[in-house]
Amino acid sequence: MTLEEVTRLALEKGYFFPSAEIYSGAPAGFWDYGPLGVLLKRKFVEAWIRELVRRDEMVLIDGSQILPRDVFVASGHLETFADPISSCTKCRTIYRIDRLLEEHLGIKVPERTPPNEIDEIIIGRGFRCPSCGGQLGQTSLFNMMFRVRVGGGGEEAYLRPETCQNIFIDFPRLYKILRRKLPIAFAQLGKSFRNEISPRQSLLRMREFTQAEVEVFFNPAKANSLDKGGEYHNFPLNLHMDDQIKAVPYAEAVEAGLVSNMLVGYYLALIQSFYMKIGFPAERIRLRRLGDSERAFYAREAWDLEVLTSVGWIELVACNNRTDYDLAGHARISGADMTVYEDGEKILPYIFELSMGVDRSILAMLDVGLSEDGKRRLFKIHPALAPYSAAVLPLLDKPELVKKAREVYNSLRLDFDILYDEGGSIGRRYRRQDEIGTPYCITIDYQTLEDDTVTVRDRDSTRQTRVKAADLGEYLRMGLRL
Repeated sequence: MTLEEVTRLALEKGYFFPSAEIYSGAPAGFWDYGPLGVLLKRKFVEAWIRELVRRDEMVLIDGSQILPRDVFVASGHLETFADPISSCTKCRTIYRIDRLLEEHLGIKVPERTPPNEIDEIIIGRGFRCPSCGGQLGQTSLFNMMFRVRVGGGGEEAYLRPETCQNIFIDFPRLYKILRRKLPIAFAQLGKSFRNEISPRQSLLRMREFTQAEVEVFFNPAKANSLDKGGEYHNFPLNLHMDDQIKAVPYAEAVEAGLVSNMLVGYYLALIQSFYMKIGFPAERIRLRRLGDSERAFYAREAWDLEVLTSVGWIELVACNNRTDYDLAGHARISGADMTVYEDGEKILPYIFELSMGVDRSILAMLDVGLSEDGKRRLFKIHPALAPYSAAVLPLLDKPELVKKAREVYNSLRLDFDILYDEGGSIGRRYRRQDEIGTPYCITIDYQTLEDDTVTVRDRDSTRQTRVKAADLGEYLRMGLRL
């Protein structure tokens, strides 16, 4: 299925839809989650907490979405967090010009390319406005942060463009509170805001979005002596090399110089393993090391975890070695001491980051999971993440079956996200559940009235199993494990 079809289904079924859609002038790039989307997003986050935060003993924080101007002076965002734009001199349409050149001319403009060099490409190729054929004006840089004024004095502040700055500026207090030694991994789930020039492709590029970020503070002198591997020690990283994917155990990748150190290798294994556990096929996942011109301004080493979708490979997680860039910047602007004292030495920690886009991960899950299987449209998603874990269906709309079905439904609904549906033929109801990814359909039939067993239908195989009604809770728990 195409991304357009996935988005259409999401609108129809209530996964997500444009915010304020009843108003024609509402700005693009803002989306609301409907009932199915809320459940799916919550379960994705629960899996992230279980498989990353708890597994690695990370520390959770929840920071403010509005931060003072000086935070972004220190981080470099006021100076460098900008995209190149150009407007048509005739129709006045404003374009994100680097993307426009890639889409229409196949020219990939590296990040941080000076505006005058982009203008040289436009002039040299005779490129004009694709809407009206008019001449494009000079390229300029547009800062993507949302500025706000705080209080009666109108102090300048900004909506955060990434969640990580909260972790960096809270680090001195957190380090004292925790009484733990490096490396320490902090995690945060929350909203970020970017004033995208041309948001598109629904959840892929939004102006308000959810990030799940991990920031690992470590001593760079000991990054290679760290061995947290355990079950991941021989985990094969899907490294993108020479235009193909090669599975290389992370310890071997470090030894071969493909990955900079053991700490980075371990966290790359952890994040790849997470996406495989929640149902992305290994062959659709790759870790691509970014070149010098692609990396963010703060990164010395950068990897993108990418997933193959109907629109090609898309980045779901940015993995950056930010070195001491952030702590040094905040120390310089704030005057605070960001160093720690461990093992007889003073250390300004380095930071390795796993910055996950939650919304685009959900869209990728829909894109990869939706398929046509004969006469049915099927959303194959890991049962643990499916919006509804099960649906209870009386075989027929008969009082005795409806009564029993309601009893079964009420016995499960406090412990599971569960649906009740008695409208239409049983085949039609099965197909409705397949389409939204419900892994189990529990059918109450006349045999149920005799022996208190029900039919449990598996979404993917359509296999049907008789299960005692009293055992349904344990049956579902076993099937919903990651």
